[in-house]
Amino acid sequence: MKKALFTLAFLLLTATIIHAQPPSATDVLKEARSVAAQEKKKVFIIFHASWCGWCHKMDTILQSPAVAPIFNKYYLTRHITVLESENKKNLENPGGKAFMDQYHGGNSGIPYWLVFDEKGSLLADARIRKEGSDEPGGNSGCPATKEEIDYFTRTLRATSQITAEEAETIAKAFRTIRGL
Repeated sequence: MKKALFTLAFLLLTATIIHAQPPSATDVLKEARSVAAQEKKKVFIIFHASWCGWCHKMDTILQSPAVAPIFNKYYLTRHITVLESENKKNLENPGGKAFMDQYHGGNSGIPYWLVFDEKGSLLADARIRKEGSDEPGGNSGCPATKEEIDYFTRTLRATSQITAEEAETIAKAFRTIRGL
């Protein structure tokens, strides 16, 4: 009897874990803010989906041996899954799309990123702004053009203590996407 109850409890726990819903977008940011405050970093949120090739390229570069030690020194990265195909909607973070919309990313495509301080104040988003202008343009997403890469590195410099040399290392990695 004990063995049967143990087996039933194990199966129920396993089924719960396998079918567990991802955390809400709000919970992702809340957890990230808490950790970022302890580690004295900024929060870098990336909206992405499993099918998104550009999202995978961005992650590959941010996790590369040349970039990860630099980027992770200044930023705590978290992903919020949005815009999944119908058969993978279970992967989406509840409230993720509304969160993305709240920060003007709704029609921009993915990846779309945001930078927050440890208190949750928005410092920057992926919408390109020309140097010296507050007027937002298109989504820089996974930076691949000169304009996108320049905007991305300017944003990193403005939201952290990253050095010019470190920013150039990151820019160089993103330039490999299109052979710039």
